[in-house]
Amino acid sequence: MSLQTTSTPAPSLTQRYRDVRALSMAIAAPLSAEDQNVQSMPDASPIKWHLAHTTWFFETMILSREPGYEPFDARFDAIFNSYYLGLGTPFTRANRGLLTRPSAAEVKAYRAHVDAAMEKMLPHAGPERRTLTTLGLHHEQQHQELMLTDIKHAFFHNPLLPAYRPASPEAVDATPALDWIEHKGGLAKTGYDGKDFAFDNESPRHDVLLRPFKLAARLITNGEYSAFIEDGGYARSDLWLSDGWALAQREGWKAPLYWLKDGQHFTLNGVRPINAGEPVAHVSFFEAAAYAAWAGKRLPTEFEWEVIAEAHPTAGQFLDLDHLHPRAANGETRMLGDAWAWTRSSYDPYPGFQPFDGKLAEYNGKFMVSQLVLRGGSCVTPADHIRTTYRNFFPPSARWQFSGIRLAEDIL
Repeated sequence: MSLQTTSTPAPSLTQRYRDVRALSMAIAAPLSAEDQNVQSMPDASPIKWHLAHTTWFFETMILSREPGYEPFDARFDAIFNSYYLGLGTPFTRANRGLLTRPSAAEVKAYRAHVDAAMEKMLPHAGPERRTLTTLGLHHEQQHQELMLTDIKHAFFHNPLLPAYRPASPEAVDATPALDWIEHKGGLAKTGYDGKDFAFDNESPRHDVLLRPFKLAARLITNGEYSAFIEDGGYARSDLWLSDGWALAQREGWKAPLYWLKDGQHFTLNGVRPINAGEPVAHVSFFEAAAYAAWAGKRLPTEFEWEVIAEAHPTAGQFLDLDHLHPRAANGETRMLGDAWAWTRSSYDPYPGFQPFDGKLAEYNGKFMVSQLVLRGGSCVTPADHIRTTYRNFFPPSARWQFSGIRLAEDIL
């Protein structure tokens, strides 16, 4: 599919460019050069690499077409290309932590070089370049979320359990009542409606047939998940999908990732008491499905989630660098923010799906296999990046993202 052109005026887009790029540097600001180079697992990337790759995106996809543009360092193309095989041979993802050079200071200079060229270009940019810039900014916002989840994973593997940004623990909240939103079923429209921005995997808008169902008005909380653990949830094979049970036994899972002993868990704000009223996070799809089976419910499809979210587009906690954890719902209907909700939907193309044109054809479509869709954003998703049609996707074993549980139930 072709990128949808944007009507955003150039001055407004220039300011948005500045704001998004500045937030990436603000996320990196508390980190030392050593922190920025660590890679704790193949699925994560060093902070320095995120900062450089998002810059590479603007340079390669936009500035490379500008007459007279001079790359900061042409060799960077070989190490900061993520997965675009049509643009060369990307550096091995699992080895990004070996890239001690360029230094963090050089990456900062690289960003400044590209930013200067973008600021010079944007006031005179036509619709295509403005649209590509908008895509690049949403791409960078995806990486801003990954920067926070990746450094959390790295710090968790440090015996010192360092805090990314210290913050005082909040009072422990009681688990609020779980309310339900009913839907009568029938034909429903889902997918990108043609307004504002969307990734290619959100299109085209199409009809889906839904059976009558109800969806929980909030995510499952730490307190509710603790009851699952105390009732032997990790010891009952009858609750688990076969692959999940095998993985949980092999890895020794007994609780969500980052839960510690004595009612504590590790957060980006340091070790703090587990708040019973906050949404549980850092669970895999397998854990979410097992909890749903234990509760006598099921996980929603992505389409069930979307039709409810479009009717109740209320937000939770979005990216706040001073409080990087989900917040208690306190009886509110919360569809967006706090934690991504696993769905029972495979990450497949919509009927009539067309990938972006040209260099960007590899952006999403090539990953549409062996993954599941998550919806709703998290506490580390920038607020102006998330929307009700947004489709996140991860393999069912993934735990290091802020992924949680929202239940559904058939109405018979």
